[in-house]
Amino acid sequence: MAVLKYAKILAFANQKGGVGKTTTALNLSAVLAGKGKKVLLVDSDPQGNASSGVGVFNSDPEKHLYHCYMNNTDTSQCIQPTNVKNLSVLAASIDLVGVEVELISLKNREKRLKSILRQVRDKYDFIIIDCPPSLGLLTINGLTAADSVIIPMQCEYFALEGLAQLIATIRKVKKSLNRGLYIEGLLMSMYDRRNRLTHQVAEEIQNHFGDQVFKTVIPRNVRLSESPSHGKTILEYDKNCPGAKAFIKLGNEFLKRHRKGQ
Repeated sequence: MAVLKYAKILAFANQKGGVGKTTTALNLSAVLAGKGKKVLLVDSDPQGNASSGVGVFNSDPEKHLYHCYMNNTDTSQCIQPTNVKNLSVLAASIDLVGVEVELISLKNREKRLKSILRQVRDKYDFIIIDCPPSLGLLTINGLTAADSVIIPMQCEYFALEGLAQLIATIRKVKKSLNRGLYIEGLLMSMYDRRNRLTHQVAEEIQNHFGDQVFKTVIPRNVRLSESPSHGKTILEYDKNCPGAKAFIKLGNEFLKRHRKGQ
C-alpha cells in the first residue's frame, strides 16, 4: 500500500511587527517552489501583504481564508495560483480583522485552521503560514496547525523581550493544543552589519539558542524592501541582489535541516 505524503506545515510568527516576517514567509516559499517543491502560502494576516507580495491583488472576494474559517468553504476552492510556478496562495482579506471576535463563541476555535489545511495537506510539500503580528486567535490557530515555527527577528534592543513572550505562547500551545509543535529555528532578518548593537544582540541570541538559530542572516536590502510593492518575490524582482542570494542560501539551509529531521 502506498504511503500518503503530507506537507510539512510551517508557521512564521512574531507578535512584533516590522521584523521581516512576511518578507521571509513569501520569499522562502518562492525559493522552495523554485526548487520544484509544491508550496501553499497561507496569508493569515488581515493586512494581506503576503498575498499582494506574490501578485494576488483584489482577488475574488469569495476566495479568501476568511470564508474557509467562517463559511466552511472548501479549502481547494479558495486557493489561487501565483505567477511563481509551484506556488499557490490562500489569500487574506480585510474580513480577517473581525474573525477573532467571530471565533470566540465557536467550538474548537483554536483548531479551525488545522481543519482547513487538512483538506489539502496531501497536495503540497510545504504549507507556509504567515501569522499576524499578534498573539491572538489567528496566531494560535497557526501554531496549532503547524508542525514547527520559524521566528524571524530583527537584532534590536527590545527583540529578546518580545521573544520570551512568543516562546511562552508556543509552549502553552504545545502543552494544550499541539504536542508535536517545535521551533524550527530563529532567523535574524533586516541585519545591518555596520551596526554595533546588531552584533551584540545577534551574539546574545546565538549564545542563548545555539543551533536553533539559522546560520543564514537576511540583510537589510533596498531591493528586498521594494519587491512586495511590485507584487513580486525577490527572485522575480532582482535575483542577483544580496537579499535574493540570502534567501536562496536560507532555502538550502532549511532543506538540509528538513532532510535531517525526516
